Amino acid sequence: MSFELPKLSYAYNALEPYIDARTMEIHHGKHHGAYTNNLNGAVQGTALEGKKIEEILAGVSAHSAVVRNNGGGFYNHNLYWEVMAPGGAKNPAGELLDAINGSFGSVQNFKEAFTKAALTRFGSGWAWLVRQGDSLVVSSTPNQDNPLMDVAEVKGTPILGIDVWEHAYYLNYQNRRPDYVDAFWNVVNWDEVARRFKG
Repeated sequence: MSFELPKLSYAYNALEPYIDARTMEIHHGKHHGAYTNNLNGAVQGTALEGKKIEEILAGVSAHSAVVRNNGGGFYNHNLYWEVMAPGGAKNPAGELLDAINGSFGSVQNFKEAFTKAALTRFGSGWAWLVRQGDSLVVSSTPNQDNPLMDVAEVKGTPILGIDVWEHAYYLNYQNRRPDYVDAFWNVVNWDEVARRFKG
């Protein structure tokens, strides 16, 4: 079974004014679509065909750069679209809130750490909130790497991620990455982040 570009659960314009419809259309249809197609092409006819993406990423050091880059791009964007939604809860709650407070001291401290990770990632990459057992850490990765990969400096299960490649924000924010990261907090789908935290 080949990997498929997921359909979004909301319209391309649903995250406006924070993320514009044109960026969403290009980012989902063109960029994520290309990662999906390239990943399928890379695994077709190999021992990786039919494996789950998480299994491929866990041993990515043994695979080609094409599998690493496109497998990461496929997985990362799947998560990215799901951890955003229009009109969701403005803050974490329940067990997720307890874990954030336990790991960072407060939601504000977490947001500052996550924002710093997103802003200090040089060039293209991602910032993550990562579950490690019952605790949480913030990390960032270059390019399309993620914490599931055996090559990651900080390993664990990503439950929130922000894409800081320029294609994620340049049409609307140009070089103002801080404005994009600040806007991201308005569209975080905390229900989905909590679901991922519970595993």
